[in-house]
Parts: sequence; structure tokens; C-alpha cells
Amino acid sequence: MDWKLALTTFGAVFVAELGDKTQLATLAFATSGRSRWAVFIGSACALVATSAIAVLAGEAIARAVPPSLLKRVAGVAFVAIGLWVLWSSREGG
Repeated sequence: MDWKLALTTFGAVFVAELGDKTQLATLAFATSGRSRWAVFIGSACALVATSAIAVLAGEAIARAVPPSLLKRVAGVAFVAIGLWVLWSSREGG
């Protein structure tokens, strides 16, 4: 097991999910006063399922596209999205 990769992935996903709409939806379900364990188990299973889909899709894509190209495209996409968010907030506010 590549522990460095596992911890890096955990850190990136953890920070990305803080304050995310998924976390806010889970928070809203937990305020219902019903079983918080059911909310936790449901949200945890959903995150595991979506992560499994991403890993399988990433593995399939990596067979057809070189990983270095994927990293570059992902980097450009993140920068473009960041610039778009910054530009959008400037116009709206």
C-alpha cells in the first residue's frame, strides 16, 4: 500500500468536502432528530460509492490516455474553474 498516496488523497478529499453541498446536505439530514447513525452510514456509503466509481473510471481512462496528460488537463481545468469562479464573484458582487 502506498501510504503517502493514501494520506495525500485523504487530505485533498477531506479539504475539498469541507463546506461542500454534500456536507451541508448531511448536516441537514442530521438535524431531523432521527437516527444520526443512519445519516452517517448513508452519507459514508455514498462517498465510498462515488469514490469507487471515480477510481474505476480513472483506471479505465489511464489505459487509453497517458497519466502525465491527465495531470496536465486536470491542472488546466482546475485553474480555469478557479479563474471562472473569481471572475463570476467579481461581476456579482
